[in-house]
Amino acid sequence: MKFSEQWLRTWVNPDVSRDELIKRLSMIGLEVEAATPVAGVFSGTVVGQVQSVEAHPNADKLRLCQVSDGEQVLQIVCGAPNVRAGLKVPLARIGATLPGIVIKKAKLRGVESQGMLCSATELGLSEDHSGLLELPEDAPVGEDLRDYLQLDDLAIELSITPNRGDCLSIAGIAREVSALYDTPVQAPAAAEVASTDQQTLSIELKAPTACPRYLGRIIKGADLSQKTPLWMVERLRRSGIRSINVAVDVTNYVMLESGQPLHAFDLAEINGGICVRMAEEGETLRLLDGQEIRLDSQTLVIADHQRVLAMAGIMGGEHSGVSEGTRDIFLESAFFAPLAIAGKARQHGLHTDASHRFERGVDPALPYPALQRASELLIAICGGQAGPVCKAQNEPHLPPSVTIELREQRISQMLGTALPRTDIVRLLTALGLELSETGEGAWQVKVPSHRFDLSLEIDLIEELARLWGYDRLPSRFPSARLALRDHPEGQVEVSQLRQVLAARGYQEAITYSFIERTLAAQFAPDTAPLALANPISADMAVMRPSLWPGLIKALQYNLNRQQSRVRLFECGLRFIGSLDDLAQDNMLAGLISGSRLPEGWSNGRESVDFYDAKADVCALLAQGGAIDSFRFAPAEHPALHPGQTAQIEQAGKPIGLLGALHPVLAQSLHLSQAVFLFELQLGALQQGRLPEFAGLSRFPAVRRDLALIARSEQSAGALQECIREQAGQYLTELRLFDLYQPKDNPKEKSLAFGLTWQHPTRTLTDSEINQSIAGILSALKQRFKTKLRT
Repeated sequence: MKFSEQWLRTWVNPDVSRDELIKRLSMIGLEVEAATPVAGVFSGTVVGQVQSVEAHPNADKLRLCQVSDGEQVLQIVCGAPNVRAGLKVPLARIGATLPGIVIKKAKLRGVESQGMLCSATELGLSEDHSGLLELPEDAPVGEDLRDYLQLDDLAIELSITPNRGDCLSIAGIAREVSALYDTPVQAPAAAEVASTDQQTLSIELKAPTACPRYLGRIIKGADLSQKTPLWMVERLRRSGIRSINVAVDVTNYVMLESGQPLHAFDLAEINGGICVRMAEEGETLRLLDGQEIRLDSQTLVIADHQRVLAMAGIMGGEHSGVSEGTRDIFLESAFFAPLAIAGKARQHGLHTDASHRFERGVDPALPYPALQRASELLIAICGGQAGPVCKAQNEPHLPPSVTIELREQRISQMLGTALPRTDIVRLLTALGLELSETGEGAWQVKVPSHRFDLSLEIDLIEELARLWGYDRLPSRFPSARLALRDHPEGQVEVSQLRQVLAARGYQEAITYSFIERTLAAQFAPDTAPLALANPISADMAVMRPSLWPGLIKALQYNLNRQQSRVRLFECGLRFIGSLDDLAQDNMLAGLISGSRLPEGWSNGRESVDFYDAKADVCALLAQGGAIDSFRFAPAEHPALHPGQTAQIEQAGKPIGLLGALHPVLAQSLHLSQAVFLFELQLGALQQGRLPEFAGLSRFPAVRRDLALIARSEQSAGALQECIREQAGQYLTELRLFDLYQPKDNPKEKSLAFGLTWQHPTRTLTDSEINQSIAGILSALKQRFKTKLRT
């Protein structure tokens, strides 16, 4: 909403500066987006009158004008097409300054010019440079132009929230300022325009839910060739609206003044009467902007008995629009339900001042006074005879009146302070609400028809808060008795896991939970992803069954920007199953690609491999102090490389996967370097072992090494589990320290384990150690067919 500060002050004029007014408007929720001067910076310009115009002796397109400035007659050379004797125009005398220009004596084609006659563009008033700015005939010659046009003014632009359609008018803003400063509103006197002609039009409401109230009036014999008064043109200009013709200007002016959009039809183009109905499928309409649109059955239209005249509440048709040749007008003023208009303008790529207001809600009580105001202005400017007001309405479909109970105790409770009762009544009454006391500290509040946004008690309290001033409300910290949250000592915090990965060079990513369907199929082909009913885009059509797709997209983004060494991780939910049976698992996933070490003179250029990723996973598993409870087992996954995929298990239960990205998938994703991924259940990582104290033994430890020959496919982890089972309770350390694969026998491999025993209270004997070794070798031979290497 854009308006002139001076126009607002003719309605309500609080004794505050414009800076204070702008600040307070923003504080009450009417955010000021811009406050700009209504004219450029100029001085020395007065109202001049052209006394005579002669041809220039040396130029066909120039004229030699004699112009009075009220004190003397000046000779001025002018090339404007509309210059003529008797015209009153802005005159910039010698020494005057215009935007970017200083007026000096000059000779134009050999003839002296003692000043300059100005257009609106040269004064910084508008972009109209078609001719001189014509001033009214009663403009006083010699008066300073800035004073005459009151150009020391600001155009204030407000950002109005969708729920405050009542503030899309001077009347609505004046109401707010009046309540803010306790200053009375001085609205223009409402005049009832009497009927001097009896012609009427029939009005039929075929869509009463969309248009429950429709008013109109015929004005006959109006002279639309008359020019719109300069004061109205200026107020429209300062509100961001261009002057078109007097009928359109009057309807726009009343809309800005009251908030009620109106429309003027050429009566000669209306056949029969007015019918407010839904469009028939396939009907067409050429709009005032020249665009031809095809209507559907959900669009409300204004029609006569033969064709569509306008899109209701949005824009009129070209054939029924008024022009200078129009003599008889039908003025429309109606109430359209917001839901009937919402979205219809955007459907055809339109956005008009009328649709902007009707979509947000216009006061259903406004059509009649707005029609009277427009009739008064139009007849005063153009003449004509007004007919009776034609009216059709459907009361049951008009918005019902709302009454709300307001309690003083509730106000104090919500605002943290007790407002004086007189101020409560004053503030709400100034907004147009009617209060009646119902008991001790309570009122019944009747909401006016222009406030669609007020329906609950809390809405009224919000109104009091913003008008009283948020800065005047006390600031208090909430008080509560809060108990410390239990923190199991054995549980690992997610922040610890994040710190581990960050310390190992990872960066945390946060990706969307929605991914494209093809990407979900590539990483989880066996899982039917949960599809969104109304996705934002095709790239966000389904819920992610894994965190890997998002990390891969982040990797692609980095590689496309020459960042070849990438380490990323993410904590988040994956979604598996249908809507009725949806598993939402908290997961921690990671990705590495590129060189093992950052570039440097002492660092090698080796690329990361499977074991780099495994080391990072082991660092995570070790945080709970129970890394021995986890096991890596060979596995297969459609998105991972066969032979380079491991399943992480805890107590025989799978908790995650680790592996290299499948080469075929990497090729389809245009990844030219190896990528290694892991994904683990966050809950399993957080389950740690409660620390237990164990005293240090004073007795010597005993170490024995076992070199075993096993099948090449045999995992070392299974052998280690068997050794632990047979080694007894005093085994303190088990380490795989050597692996050898003979070239002449690829079916076998040699693994060397170091075993350390230590008793807490005595020295272990050789016979006890030998007995444990014998049990270990026997169990290994029986389960895994291993033998001792000699």
